[in-house]
Amino acid sequence: MKKIFFAAVFILTAQFVMAQGSEKYNNAMKKNLELMTEAFKNPESLLALANNFERIGEAEKTEWLPFYYAALCQVNVGFMEADKSKTDGIADKATSLIDKADFLNPKNSEISCIKSMIASCHMMVDPMQRYMQYGAESSKQLQAAMQQDPANPRPELLIGQGLKYTPEQFGGGCKTAIVQLEASMKKFVAFTAASLLHPNWGKEMTMKMIDECK
Repeated sequence: MKKIFFAAVFILTAQFVMAQGSEKYNNAMKKNLELMTEAFKNPESLLALANNFERIGEAEKTEWLPFYYAALCQVNVGFMEADKSKTDGIADKATSLIDKADFLNPKNSEISCIKSMIASCHMMVDPMQRYMQYGAESSKQLQAAMQQDPANPRPELLIGQGLKYTPEQFGGGCKTAIVQLEASMKKFVAFTAASLLHPNWGKEMTMKMIDECK
């Protein structure tokens, strides 16, 4: 009886500790997710948020989402950086973060989207010289993202965004972009994130670009 009693106590204690840890993680993630919209207005705030998410990931060890959001923030810092001599280093840091997410949750559509964004970030340092390498990698990752989760609206969003800002003489412009953006919007209408912590960004951005193209 004593063995059964102690076993029951141990199980209940372990469950209590796990519940406390889960609550702490959820609260930390929610707090930082709430800061994202405002942080996107300022590279320094976005970098600080990337560091916050990275610390959560290092503390949790088994959760991929903190590293995903850290990489998302980091790569957008790269896009916002005016000094192109710094961009590759920022993008490399984003790669190290998304690789950790990928290790914990491989072949994930959302992670492939971030890999595509990182490749685009490298490409924007010198588009003419780097397109063959990084443009191809960006497209490869978006194709993978669509195969990994056909319901994910973000791959078409990123394709449409890229086309919108590509000159018409190179196959871009609104005429080609809007096809992808409208396909993305259809998916956004039907899309439901797996949880409050899972990726759910991009709908407003898609709507804005569609309006601009019309």
